[in-house]
This record gives sequence, C-alpha cells and structure tokens, in this order.
Amino acid sequence: MTLVLVVRHGLTASTGTALTGWTPGISLDDRGRAQANAVGARLADVPIDAIISSPLDRCRETAEAIASARPGPPLTVQIDERVGECHYGDWTGQPLKKLAKEPLWRVVQAHPSAVRFPGKEGESMLDMQDRAVSAVRDWNERLGGGAVYVVCSHGDVIKSILTDSLGMHLDMCQRIQVDPCSLSVIRYTPLRPFVLRMNDTGGDVSSLKRPSKESSGASARHEEDAQVGGGAGG
Repeated sequence: MTLVLVVRHGLTASTGTALTGWTPGISLDDRGRAQANAVGARLADVPIDAIISSPLDRCRETAEAIASARPGPPLTVQIDERVGECHYGDWTGQPLKKLAKEPLWRVVQAHPSAVRFPGKEGESMLDMQDRAVSAVRDWNERLGGGAVYVVCSHGDVIKSILTDSLGMHLDMCQRIQVDPCSLSVIRYTPLRPFVLRMNDTGGDVSSLKRPSKESSGASARHEEDAQVGGGAGG
C-alpha cells in the first residue's frame, strides 16, 4: 500500500483571473503563503517519506512550506516536471474572461480528452494526464509499498490524476473541484487505487498516520478489497 497526498499550490495574485500555466516568476501571495503554512501545519505529524513538486514557483513554495513545518530536519523537496502545469500554449497568460469566449473553451469544459491547446507549445490534456499519472506510478515504485509521500501540483493536473484513480474517463474531470492548498489522498494497491479524500481544506488528518504493525497485520492481507457495506471508516 502506498499513500499519496496530493496538494494543490496556494493562491497567487492571478489565481482565478488568468491562465498562468508555465509563466515563470508566479509566486504565492500573502493569502497563498498563509494557506501553504496551514497545510504544512496540518501535515506536520503525518509520517512522510518524500515531497515531490512541480518545478513552478507557486508549487515549490507550497512544498517547501510543508517540508519546513515538519519536526526535525526538513525533507528535501524533489522536483518532477511531469507533475508540472499543463502546457496551455497560446492561452498562457491570457485572462480567463477572454478565454471563456473562445470556441475551444466549451470543448475544455465538456470534452477535455479532445483538447490540444493552440500554439507550438500547446499540450493535449490526455498527454498531461499520461505524464502526471506515470509520474505518480513511478514514484510509487521508487518509494515502495508502505510509503507515504506528498505531490504538490496544479488544479488540472490533480483533477486528471483523481479521474484516473476513480476509473473515470478524462471527460469527467471537470466534475471534480480542486481548491488552492486542498488535500486529496489516494491509496494505491497492486489491484487498484482507492480515493480517500478530495478537495479537503481542513479535515482531521490523524487517519493518515501509519497503523502499528499489530493493527495492520490482518488488514494488510485485504488491502485491495473494498469495504462491503461501507466499513467503519479510516
């Protein structure tokens, strides 16, 4: 069993108003820094083996806040471009109000699997999902069973990872909300992933701590099984 804690970056001055994409130098604003510090405090007592981040400033700053909030020597944030933002091509840096008038906008909303963003640097949303999910799978294998690690990424990327974990078509990704500095949790087993949380911005995280060997022995044999009837909770 591998537990992946997926965190979206905190707010920036342009969050919700412009499609910043891979524009360099977009840092957290005061609100975003407060959010990053808050999620770092929430996760401070959760045993974490690694912190992986998109290379973009807003994610690195969020990941560093999570790392520095931990007791003892902080973990080193490891950068993986595969969990970086979607390459929006010619849409990069454009106001969202302007983009909402483009014909492609409706396709992004209703049929994202068909979208390739315009321009030389434009990426398809399917390619974005493929690289992001591949990154998570690679880190699962690298860190091994029983690992707990953080991935700090971006809204569309996280929605694509969650869609894959839920066994849903990418066209369903727009039904998922991923707020700034929200926490989503996925438990990966050899058979299938289990989505434990989505868009959590303040819930208790004590259930994310590793169970003792005594309490986990019997349940480990059935970690791939769903709870028939719903179970008793984490």
